[in-house]
Amino acid sequence: MERLRSVYQALSRGDSDEALRAVHPDFELQTADRVLNPGTYRGALEARRFFEDLAEPFEEVVAEPLSFFERGDQIVVFVLVRWRPAGSTAWVENRVGHLWTMREGKATRLQLFPRREDALEAVGLSE
Repeated sequence: MERLRSVYQALSRGDSDEALRAVHPDFELQTADRVLNPGTYRGALEARRFFEDLAEPFEEVVAEPLSFFERGDQIVVFVLVRWRPAGSTAWVENRVGHLWTMREGKATRLQLFPRREDALEAVGLSE
């Protein structure tokens, strides 16, 4: 879980290189249907491109992990994502769920869920 904490810290600093050091070469990102450019992204470069495109209209993006739930090689993270549009002082907040699959200390898969409860259900857990 500490590895994932460092990923969120790196992403919030805009350091995608550091964040992507935590992913396995076979990494796969699966987005929710309700995001810009939904789909499955394979490899660190495709994942980076997805996150950069998502963050482009914003001056600042902060992803703060709030809670971690571990089940075997899977970790659910409740995340508070805050976005500040370019040229604005207002923040938009969203509470989402991320489901990470780990192997050999590296992330092999990340699934994004708009509802945190759905991430828990995906691994057979509930709040």
